[in-house]
Amino acid sequence: MENEIKILVLVNNDLIIAQVEEVAALDMGDPNCKLIAPFKVNPLNGDLHPWLSEVTDDREVMMASDKILTLVEPHATIVDDYLKRAVVPETTDD
Repeated sequence: MENEIKILVLVNNDLIIAQVEEVAALDMGDPNCKLIAPFKVNPLNGDLHPWLSEVTDDREVMMASDKILTLVEPHATIVDDYLKRAVVPETTDD
């Protein structure tokens, strides 16, 4: 299954665009979403900034789904900008 690019609205009101992969949590409360190449979206102008780049070089971030209010489809222009800036791994069908 192909991972989709979504905008996540977090409980702290941050807007994050990323390739989202659902993973199985081992225990209750464990992270169950993998965000691949996450970028923070400026809601005023749509500018993108690598999320958490001030503190890590990680390209994949695990998150518990209870930190997400909702997921939405981004505008095509935001996806185009994201794909130009993010290195999103290609998926292959087996």
